[in-house]
Amino acid sequence: MTSGTEATPAAARGDSLTAGTHIEVSDLTMAYGDFVIQQKLNFEIKRGDVFIIMGGSGCGKSTLLKVMIGLKSPAEGEVVFNGESFWAASDGDRETMKRSFGTLFQAGALWSGMTLAENIALPLKQYTSLGDAEIRDVCSYKLALVGLAGFEDFYPSEISGGMNKRAGLARAMALDPEILFFDEPSAGLDPISAKLLDDLILELKESLGTTVVVVTHELASIFTIGNNSVFLDPKTKTQLATGDPKDLRDHHPNFEVRNFLSRGTLAEDEEK
Repeated sequence: MTSGTEATPAAARGDSLTAGTHIEVSDLTMAYGDFVIQQKLNFEIKRGDVFIIMGGSGCGKSTLLKVMIGLKSPAEGEVVFNGESFWAASDGDRETMKRSFGTLFQAGALWSGMTLAENIALPLKQYTSLGDAEIRDVCSYKLALVGLAGFEDFYPSEISGGMNKRAGLARAMALDPEILFFDEPSAGLDPISAKLLDDLILELKESLGTTVVVVTHELASIFTIGNNSVFLDPKTKTQLATGDPKDLRDHHPNFEVRNFLSRGTLAEDEEK
């Protein structure tokens, strides 16, 4: 599937949203002032997908993530969650929708002066009425889910980079989100730690039924965890393809898409 077909805005379609669609991006344009990053993006993410946002450096992957989680407003278009337009909603409704998100940023974004349990407790104290003992139990449970049982009282500086990523994931899951967003989750990790994180993402997706959206350019991760994707092109400033990454690598008609997903190994004469 390519981006050639224009989409009807989701809000205008009402109940005609495709069954099982969790997130829909419709006619989305992103810009910084007059400088357009990407334009006319159209794709759907099904409930339970591991959806990959991919493309070359500088194509706008992280900017798209920021628009989807509410850190940056789009120049045009909309992002729809469960049939409700995020950017057309009131500030209060947007805040409510955000509570169904969990986000793991590149560096984990843990507070260095707090223990792992204290980091995970932050959203629980802000958004729930749980008591201290209950919050401590939730923190221990979330750490156990990511393989860090017994590390509640450790500080981020006392554990490895891979463990910091997992602790960041535990915090992202604190409020039992419907959707988990990852920005370059394997950045800075050695190959073994990156594989373990990939395995953990798949395990959590299967056990919790979470929809997962991942920004990455790591091909090993793309093919291991992704079952749906969008490919952003910095030259045309729009998407070139959407679909299963393996299918795009093997069958997509666009050379740029296949070559990216083949690590640039395709013969130049294939483009002709």
